[in-house]
Amino acid sequence: MKILIFGATGMVGQGALRECLLADDVTLVQTVGRTATGQQHPKLRELVQQDLFDYSGIEAGLENFDACFFCIGVTSSGMGEAQYSRLTHDLTLAAAQVLARLNPQMTFVYVSGAGADSSETGRTMWARVRGRLENALQRLPFKAVYVFRPGIIQPLHGIRSKTGSYRWFYTLSRPLLPLLRALMPDTVLSTEIMGRAMLAAARHGAPKAVLEAVDISALGR
Repeated sequence: MKILIFGATGMVGQGALRECLLADDVTLVQTVGRTATGQQHPKLRELVQQDLFDYSGIEAGLENFDACFFCIGVTSSGMGEAQYSRLTHDLTLAAAQVLARLNPQMTFVYVSGAGADSSETGRTMWARVRGRLENALQRLPFKAVYVFRPGIIQPLHGIRSKTGSYRWFYTLSRPLLPLLRALMPDTVLSTEIMGRAMLAAARHGAPKAVLEAVDISALGR
């Protein structure tokens, strides 16, 4: 398989990249983002793109991929709905619409969040925006679209979040997360399980279009 990863420098994206590079059936991994990952691997190709709303100049480099793992996400803290919608809904669709046109046989995996509101009418702003995006993605002409809605994710293998508040949370909760994962393996996921679940969806599909934590856990195992 040939796989695109958007957001490979983030916590979930790092986990997806690691599992892709380890997978024997993945022949090429191309990352797309504003910065390079800094990693080197024979299967890894990196495309640095400063404007993640405009792909007109690099479309040739986005063709002939079997799957895309879209792991870009921002916290809604301190943002109004218009700004959060632009950086979440609009940014993701800008890439997905191009990819659907160039790769109609692609499997597109979008990492959303637990509590996203597919009714688009709830009181929580970020959940409405994420739900609206999920619905829009599922209307695009891909081979398949899978929405992952994880909750707590334990970073493994030296992976760290880029978001300061998340790093603070993971630093404080580091002693507890392994215990929580042991007690609630279908609720507390890991970056490894996330990456493996994405690969499973790309290889064989998934039992449903929207996967909650328990579904991601089953798929990743």
